[in-house]
Amino acid sequence: MSTAKSLSKKRKRDTAASPNIIVKLSEPLEGPVGPLLVSYPAIHPHPSTAFQCYARKKTKTTAQKEGNKVEKEEVLGPKDILVVGEGEDIEFISNGDESQAVADAGCRYLIAAFSRRTSTLNILPTPKSPYVVQRTVKALKSIPSAPAPSALQYREAKTALGETFGTKKAKANIRAQERNRVDVSAMEGVVGHLMEGIDKGAVGLMTHDEAKTAADNNRLVPPFSSDATDPAEIYPLHDIIPDVEWKTLSLSAIEQASTGRERIAMLPFKWSAWINGHLNGTRDETRKEKKKNMKILLYISAMLAFRQVMERNKKGIDKDKMIEKLSSVPGIVIDSLLSRFTEVARDSTSHVVTSATETKLLTYAFALCLKVDGYATDTSMLANDLSMSIQQVNQLFKTLGCKITVITDRERTRLGLPDSAARTKRAVLNAPVSFPRPRTLKRRT
Repeated sequence: MSTAKSLSKKRKRDTAASPNIIVKLSEPLEGPVGPLLVSYPAIHPHPSTAFQCYARKKTKTTAQKEGNKVEKEEVLGPKDILVVGEGEDIEFISNGDESQAVADAGCRYLIAAFSRRTSTLNILPTPKSPYVVQRTVKALKSIPSAPAPSALQYREAKTALGETFGTKKAKANIRAQERNRVDVSAMEGVVGHLMEGIDKGAVGLMTHDEAKTAADNNRLVPPFSSDATDPAEIYPLHDIIPDVEWKTLSLSAIEQASTGRERIAMLPFKWSAWINGHLNGTRDETRKEKKKNMKILLYISAMLAFRQVMERNKKGIDKDKMIEKLSSVPGIVIDSLLSRFTEVARDSTSHVVTSATETKLLTYAFALCLKVDGYATDTSMLANDLSMSIQQVNQLFKTLGCKITVITDRERTRLGLPDSAARTKRAVLNAPVSFPRPRTLKRRT
């Protein structure tokens, strides 16, 4: 067929002018509801299906307007209106919750009616949200719903499906699970024997209180009181510095020194900014408190000097050499430090520091630091003095039951600290003492 003939057989465009459509905004319809929009499921009703609309009775509320009571009706929502339709085989009924969810999502439509006679499109001014309609088959209403499958039935069906259509890897996993599954019914006759064996094996186990006591005794911290209500009573002073050693600490030479440099020169450990700052500090203290704190500082200085000597002699050091190195420290203090914070190998006289004894030495020293600092210690300064990271020092203070936090303005005023201390985190000890819980590894999924 030629191109000319094919073009001549094509439907010619209607050249008649289409009528002009007039768009009007209709007046609001009378009545509480008016026309509604409905969203059907996959099955649409027959055109002859009749629908009815039911609404709950509106309640009237009173409002105060210019001194007069005015009654106003409550606006009905999607949950208040029920759209029902019934065909020969299927019933349709609106779902209030789903319809309300569609309305809350902001879905709105304008309804318009077109008149062919007058070529007028009338638009209703009120937007509508669709009502979600559910269907029910009449023949199935009398049949009870099937019960949900049990866990055993679900597992058996899943296993059968995997055995039939699963991959080699899936089938191997199913067989492995079947081998590892315990038959509970086969264990019914031996449950009593198992329970008797468990009871016999649990005779020597510790109770919860006994286990807590054993854990507290194994902590690398000074002896403590878990029931103390005052931070000063948590770690008693003479459990850290025995009374015999306390009496041997002499302050006469330090008190006679005229300058701060002379006082520092008399300390066993002269390179601690924390000790030196407290020794030459100007805190408002009574003479008794000042003398007590100076003795504690002197003992902390001896502990740090002892730690320095042990770090330089990691293979071990005997008592005589230690006395020679710490000539300014009383001999009874050196004996105590060696017995508490070192270990001696069998058939040897050399004292060696282990990781446990070093941790114990530092926690004892930090407990004394808390007493001098009013139980709020600046850990960054101690970390610099000990050539340790702040994280390591903070962790040791946490083992003592401290919390690393910024102190309040009230505590800062009590301790006589400057305003700049408000930005520094400190190790704070509160009563009753609470130790950190051991970390547990997360289970891999």
